[in-house]
Amino acid sequence: MGDRRKSRELALQALFALDLNKTDFRPQMDDFLEQHGEDLSGPTRLFFQTLVDGVFENRKQIDTLLDQWAKNWKISRMPAVDRNIMRIAVFEMLHLSDIPSSVSINEAVEIGKKFGTRDSGPFINGVLDRIRAQHET
Repeated sequence: MGDRRKSRELALQALFALDLNKTDFRPQMDDFLEQHGEDLSGPTRLFFQTLVDGVFENRKQIDTLLDQWAKNWKISRMPAVDRNIMRIAVFEMLHLSDIPSSVSINEAVEIGKKFGTRDSGPFINGVLDRIRAQHET
């Protein structure tokens, strides 16, 4: 597994925990980093931190887009895994210009298949593709 995929998967786990526990960001992140320190070295840690901090700082903007483009789904009703996978991908599409949107979407779909339900891949793909289409016009 590449460094970026590993970073995305660990970012998903950290954001999932933050999403469910709704506690202070920094202490919870410190605990996560302590538990996963061996998995987070060098480029993996840097990209992980970029993703987690970026999603956390831009969450309102990201969630607004997800609410707008997820047909018949409110962000609060989405499965937490799918919601956080899409948050990462949307952050990448909006703020990391060195990553093509197609790569962010593909990575999100693959991670959704691994960590979500059998419906996660198509759901994630549909929502992110609509956001990509709007963002790239």
